[in-house]
Amino acid sequence: MKQANELTFNEAGLIPAIVQDAQSKEVLTLAYMNQASYEKTLETGETWFFSRSRNELWHKGATSGHTQQVTSIRYDCDKDALLLLVTPSGPACHTGSYSCFSEEGVKDQSENHRFAILNELEQVIAKRQAEMDEGAYTTYLFEKGVDKILKKVGEEASEVIIAGKNRDQEELKWETADLLYHLLVLLREQQLPLDEVLKVLKRRHQGE
Repeated sequence: MKQANELTFNEAGLIPAIVQDAQSKEVLTLAYMNQASYEKTLETGETWFFSRSRNELWHKGATSGHTQQVTSIRYDCDKDALLLLVTPSGPACHTGSYSCFSEEGVKDQSENHRFAILNELEQVIAKRQAEMDEGAYTTYLFEKGVDKILKKVGEEASEVIIAGKNRDQEELKWETADLLYHLLVLLREQQLPLDEVLKVLKRRHQGE
């Protein structure tokens, strides 16, 4: 982890900090840090920024409770920009949205990748957990907690087994989709990124 004196702050004493959800990889916000807020972030393990409008330090979530637990801090080649990977405890935006960035009019260039839907679904689940939209099924699962989520994973796994035993491909694909969705909800509840599961598969494939 770089110390503040190893970073390149601009003429105003600030450095831009991009905040990204460590699990879903969704970009949550862009803020600024000065030396003091950067050091507070290192000290507390939660994000602290410098408010240019109020000209003061601010602890993200101090009043709303929507803090961001820092899992890692990266910096670019010039050491004049930061990337913070965080575990958010609620919406990142003051509007109550999961992310400060809108998706309107923007097409993800990775959408043609055969597994792009898993990344998209992981982000939607993260958004539901942060915003807890009333009436959404994913919100219901998070409200009920881990026991309910585990029960659904078990139920869907059983349905997959039955569909496979019956050699019913139509049923199997739908039940497999349900199982994958509930597994992603469980991973989110456990704060375990899908990336970590994929790393295990890669290590096994490489014979480690």
